[in-house]
Amino acid sequence: MVVEPKHASVNGRKSSQRPQKSHREVADALRARITSGELRPGQRMPTQARLADEFGVERGAVRQALRILQSEHLLTNVSKGAPATVAPDLGKALTGPGAPPAPTMVALAPRIASAFAAPHVEIDALCLTAVSLTLAIGEPLRQIHAGRLKPAKVDFRVLLPSRDIPLAFPTSVDDSVDDIDVQLRRRWLAQRNAQGQVLRHNLLALRSTHGIDVQVTFRALPFTPPVKLYLLNGTEALFAYYTLSRREVEIGQQHLEMYDAPGIQSTLFAFDQGAGLRDMTFVEQSHVWFNALWETISSELVLTS
Repeated sequence: MVVEPKHASVNGRKSSQRPQKSHREVADALRARITSGELRPGQRMPTQARLADEFGVERGAVRQALRILQSEHLLTNVSKGAPATVAPDLGKALTGPGAPPAPTMVALAPRIASAFAAPHVEIDALCLTAVSLTLAIGEPLRQIHAGRLKPAKVDFRVLLPSRDIPLAFPTSVDDSVDDIDVQLRRRWLAQRNAQGQVLRHNLLALRSTHGIDVQVTFRALPFTPPVKLYLLNGTEALFAYYTLSRREVEIGQQHLEMYDAPGIQSTLFAFDQGAGLRDMTFVEQSHVWFNALWETISSELVLTS
């Protein structure tokens, strides 16, 4: 019997009929498990043999993939011997200098928590609804309540779209349906107000519970921001694009097609003032841009319907 070449064994192992994955594809898959939390900080990775079997590749490809993740500071102890370990400080690895970009829902919270380690926390944010920011402060708030963090002062400035403008997005796919954009705008406004109120309430509560001097200020933009920006303690800038996609939403009894950009899924790019001239300039110019918007064309924002 003649064995077809595509079914021949290599080094005693049966060759899979699946297309052979590259070491970069293996690295991408493992990186996704780390950034999603499936593999936790300090957790030991599966053995190289198990990973090779799972992905249908040779151990050499697995080793190359692990070295890529080690160079990104996501893994430690990569060798031919014991299994590698997920880096214990993923917050720095995911968003520090040289780290790969990650979804906002993964990357923002650890950086916000790190910012809260400073005596004076200063956070500026420009976004569509403040959903990501409200979720991200959950971690530092838990650490404050547990006694692991105790800043003396916290200042938040948040720029959000005005209620008085037509939104570029979310917007309807089919504008022939009566009042569809009005309904989508009401939905967005309710979300903007609710998230802003929760953010403000949770931060201002630190005054009475921990004696922290807290200031939270919102201002309204006369446009729909195509990007989101977070500035942390004057030293970091976290930047992401709002990327539009088509999806369905249910409002009342109607299923509506709309173009929207879920912010928590936006890929966050990190810039650190201490990471070289390029990063330093980006951080500085981001502050200049934010302050210019804050001091010129923004207006008072009231978080009510």
